[in-house]
Amino acid sequence: MAKRDYYEVLGVDRDVDADALKKAYRRLAMKNHPDRNPGDAEAEERFKEGKEAYEVLSDPNKRATYDQLGHAGLEGSMGGGGGGGFRDIFDEVFGDIFGGRGGGGPRVYRGADLRYELELSLEEAVFGTTASIDVPSRVRCETCSGSGAKPGTSPETCSTCEGAGQVRVQQGFFSLQQTCPTCRGNGTVIREVCGECRGAGRVVHNRTLSVKVPAGVDIGDRVRHVGRTDIGN
Repeated sequence: MAKRDYYEVLGVDRDVDADALKKAYRRLAMKNHPDRNPGDAEAEERFKEGKEAYEVLSDPNKRATYDQLGHAGLEGSMGGGGGGGFRDIFDEVFGDIFGGRGGGGPRVYRGADLRYELELSLEEAVFGTTASIDVPSRVRCETCSGSGAKPGTSPETCSTCEGAGQVRVQQGFFSLQQTCPTCRGNGTVIREVCGECRGAGRVVHNRTLSVKVPAGVDIGDRVRHVGRTDIGN
């Protein structure tokens, strides 16, 4: 099915200004929001259609492109994704065996993603809001400065892998590279652990984050904040 004209969807003229555009979208969103029309597939479709139209027409660059080229000019700009290709997949699956990403050195892990489910009122979902949320996250232990070792001591270089974090194992004609069983890939061992973090180097604390929720969110939508993960190593 061909897409309807975005201006027609919102019921506005092509020279509509930003304020009038927002008011038109609010009217449509309030009328067709799924919470007000449970089980009404047509209303849900109109809500999504209005959300898409407003996303384009409220953005000066997208609107200019749409005015000039129509829907065809926006193909590929309404979403996206990507992958690291075969090399990244190979390293992720077989890195422990073949020493992916260039071989030796302690393994480095990025921080885990944090996920939080936020309940919004209908008005907040339609018009947008800024919410403060408390999320438990792992932060660097201040007692040991993240080393995991008891204050006054330091982690020691692993004698098995000599700090590489990986060891080579000969199996027949093949020489395989595996995670060091002694230090578990860290390259160091801790003789006396920190009493605060029990050697982890990280402790759990609640952190308050300010999250801007855009107008027109629907049930199941996600708002992504970059750089707000747990710390890695």
